[in-house]
Amino acid sequence: MRIFEITVLAFMLLQQGNAVAKHQPAIQSETLLQSRSSWDGQPYVAYPASRPELSVLKITIPPHTQLKWHTHPMPNAAYILSGELTLERKEDGKKQHFTAGQVVAEMVDALHRGVTGKAPVTLIVFYAGIEGVPLSK
Repeated sequence: MRIFEITVLAFMLLQQGNAVAKHQPAIQSETLLQSRSSWDGQPYVAYPASRPELSVLKITIPPHTQLKWHTHPMPNAAYILSGELTLERKEDGKKQHFTAGQVVAEMVDALHRGVTGKAPVTLIVFYAGIEGVPLSK
């Protein structure tokens, strides 16, 4: 009789677990960026050849800030958590404005800078780099 009670209890627990699993919300996935080129339209050519190193940075830039001109030796992307950012390419002055919730495909080996507006800008930046190479120059 004891085996029957244990079997019934196990069956009831299994059914309860299945009912809970059926009522869980579905996992959602949304592609925020998929690009073969940077924000200015320049195609990505290749990754640097060496041991891969992924870096993810949270960067907060104060309001009314002009970043120094810089380059990145590898593809990277930035998700704008808050604020507004205008990116500018030094070569010809081309600009593009980005706001919170947008994703920026960054430039590789091209001088550029960011300029913030009235509020601070917070970014999450994903770098697909290689070991020992700085993320920007």
